[in-house]
Amino acid sequence: MRAKVADFGLVKNAPEGKYSLETRLAGTFGYLAPEYAATGRVTTKVDVYAFGVVLMEIITGRQALDVTLPDEKSHLVTWFRRVLVNKDNIPKVVDETINCDNEETMAMIFKVAELAGHCTAREPYQRPDMGHAVNVLGPLVEQWKPTTQEDDGNTGIELNMSLPQFLQKWQADEGTSTMYGDFSYSETQTSIPAKPSGFSATFSSSDGR
Repeated sequence: MRAKVADFGLVKNAPEGKYSLETRLAGTFGYLAPEYAATGRVTTKVDVYAFGVVLMEIITGRQALDVTLPDEKSHLVTWFRRVLVNKDNIPKVVDETINCDNEETMAMIFKVAELAGHCTAREPYQRPDMGHAVNVLGPLVEQWKPTTQEDDGNTGIELNMSLPQFLQKWQADEGTSTMYGDFSYSETQTSIPAKPSGFSATFSSSDGR
């Protein structure tokens, strides 16, 4: 397995003759894992924590940190973990834009809420790996199908396909011409390709994570 550099967002030049540089804590408050806020050490479990916060935001429609709310509700993780103590409380905090009238949708929300709680555990060793998160969420993606399809013209996206099927089709179509109405293009006919050559293969490659 070969590591791939994905982000230089926190890179800084060290002064000549020095090999390290002290800097203040970087990150978005509300998403920071407790151990990172305390020590500044970055681990994969720090990312898992932040992912759990995002799941909580999706479920509730609330911000990770909202200073306009009372103190006991302003920090999403602290408040949501209290909600999780009693499963019956979860439907009461679901974002009103989510249609959870049927049992199937509510069962999915319960699973995502439970995963969010595990991802934001206070101790890093209590949090799952992202592989576990994928295993939990993957089947939910396969179950989901749009209830209605608005006719916005030919978008080139087949909504009745599962995620693996769409990825396979994407890989098979790579490098071929694509038609949208009367407009056609291919990777050999434009200076800005629809997607970089070989890009779709990175989703199934063992070189990256």
